Amino acid sequence: MSSSYLPFLFFLIFLSVASAIKLPLSPLSHHTDQSPNNGPYLSLRRLADSSIARAQQLKQPSSIKPDENALTAPSASAAVVKSPLSAKSYGGYSVSLSFGTPSQTIPFVFDTGSSLVWFPCTSRYLCTGCGFSGLDPGRIRRFIPKNSTSSRVIGCQNPKCQLLFGPNVKCSGCDPSTRNCTVGCPPYILQYGLGSTAGILLSEKLDFPDLTVPDFVVGCSILSTRQPAGIAGFGRGPESLPVQMKLKRFSHCLVSRRFDDTDVSTDLDLDTGSGHNSGSKTTGLSYTPFRNNPNVSNAAFLEYYYLNLRRIYVGSKRVKIPYKFLAPGTDGNGGTIVDSGSTFTFMDRPVFELVAEEFAAQMSSYSREKDLEKITGLGPCFNISGKGSVTVPELIFEFKGGAKMELPLSNYFTLVGSVDNVCLTVVSDNTVSSTGGRSGPAIILGSFQQQNYHVEYDLENDRFGFAKKKCIQ
Repeated sequence: MSSSYLPFLFFLIFLSVASAIKLPLSPLSHHTDQSPNNGPYLSLRRLADSSIARAQQLKQPSSIKPDENALTAPSASAAVVKSPLSAKSYGGYSVSLSFGTPSQTIPFVFDTGSSLVWFPCTSRYLCTGCGFSGLDPGRIRRFIPKNSTSSRVIGCQNPKCQLLFGPNVKCSGCDPSTRNCTVGCPPYILQYGLGSTAGILLSEKLDFPDLTVPDFVVGCSILSTRQPAGIAGFGRGPESLPVQMKLKRFSHCLVSRRFDDTDVSTDLDLDTGSGHNSGSKTTGLSYTPFRNNPNVSNAAFLEYYYLNLRRIYVGSKRVKIPYKFLAPGTDGNGGTIVDSGSTFTFMDRPVFELVAEEFAAQMSSYSREKDLEKITGLGPCFNISGKGSVTVPELIFEFKGGAKMELPLSNYFTLVGSVDNVCLTVVSDNTVSSTGGRSGPAIILGSFQQQNYHVEYDLENDRFGFAKKKCIQ
C-alpha cells in the first residue's frame, strides 16, 4: 500500500477508537452486465489476473513470526457448527459470521490461504477500487464497534497483539517495566494479490446459534483496496478462525460457479470435537497427509496447507514434473498448497508449460484460439465448433497414499463467449523461468478446481480428505 495512505489511515483509526456451527457458503457474482467492459471475456480476464496476483503474493509474502503461545483458545461445547457458504462472481466463496453484542452479521471471503479474520469497520470505512463485478462499494457491510458492548481495542502489551506481530512487537511509548500501558497494538497492513487492507486489532465476541466464542481476535479494517468483503482467515496461523476456535476439522462442498450471486448455498462445517472420535475418517473420502514446509524461517509458509502431490496426469499420460516443483525444498520453494482464496489453480511456468503442451498434443484435432488466449489470460483455448463429439483428456492430481483427484471437465475447462470455444482454467505467469527464480509454492490448487467436491481439513490428524460430490442435489 502506498505510504500516502498512512496519515489518512492513522487519522481514521484515531476517530474509530475515539468513538469507540454450520455456516452457509456461497460463490462471491452472476454476470448480469454484458456490456463490452464487463462481458464474459473480461470477467475471465479479471479472474485470471487476480489468480496470478494472488499466487505472486502467496509465493512472496511478508513474514512476521507470530507467537503461537499468545492465545488461549476457548473450549467449544457444540459438536459441529454450520454456516452457509455461497459463490460470488468476483471469484470467491462467502461465509457470514456474527460478531459483537448485540450481534452484527457480516459476509466474509472464505480463505484457507491466510489467517487473520477481519471485517470492514466503522461508518468511515473506505474501499478504493471496489466497484468491480457490479459491486457497489457504498453497500459493503460494515461492523460498527461503538454499537457493540463487547468490543475492545487490543493493547500493545496484550499477548494477543503478538498473534499478528510476534513476540518482539515494538510498543512505542510503553514503559517495559509495567503491564499497564494504554498504547494500542500497532495497525496492520495486509496484501491480498491485487487488494490490500489496513486497520487495528479488536477483541470481540463471535456468535453462532449454539456456541459463543469470547475474546476472539479480529481485524477492524478502516481502509482497503479492491476488497469486496472482509476475509475469514482459515489458514494455519495462530490468529486464524480454526486455531482460535480449537477446531478438530472443518469441511465444505463448494457449489458450481453457475450459482454465483444466487441464494444457493452449502454448509461450512466447523467441528469442535465434542463427541468426535479421534482418528476417525469420514466415509467415502480419500485422504492424503498434509506436509510441512522445511523453511521455518518464513512464517508465512507455515500458514499454508501443503499437500503431497506426487503426479499429474493429462488423460492416461503422466506429465513428467521435476520433483523440485512437487515438494518444498530447504529454501521453502516448491510444493503444492490448497487455497480457497485463489480462483483458478496456478502453476509455475515450467510446470504449466508441460501440462499445457500435453493438452495441446492430445487435442491437436481442434484449432487453437490464440487471440482468445490473449484476451482472457487463459490457455490453451480451442475451437470445438463443427464437431459431432468433443473428446477432452482428464486432468488428474495424484497425492501421497494414492488418493486421486480426477477433476470433472467443468472444473478445468470453461466455455468462453459461445459454445464454440473452450479454455483451460489453469493459469501461470511469465516471471519464473526453468533455470531458476522460483519462490514459494509452485502449484496452488484454487477453488474453481474444488467445485462439487466434499473437502475436509482434518486438523487433528494432519490430513486432507476429498471426494466428488454433487453439492446441490
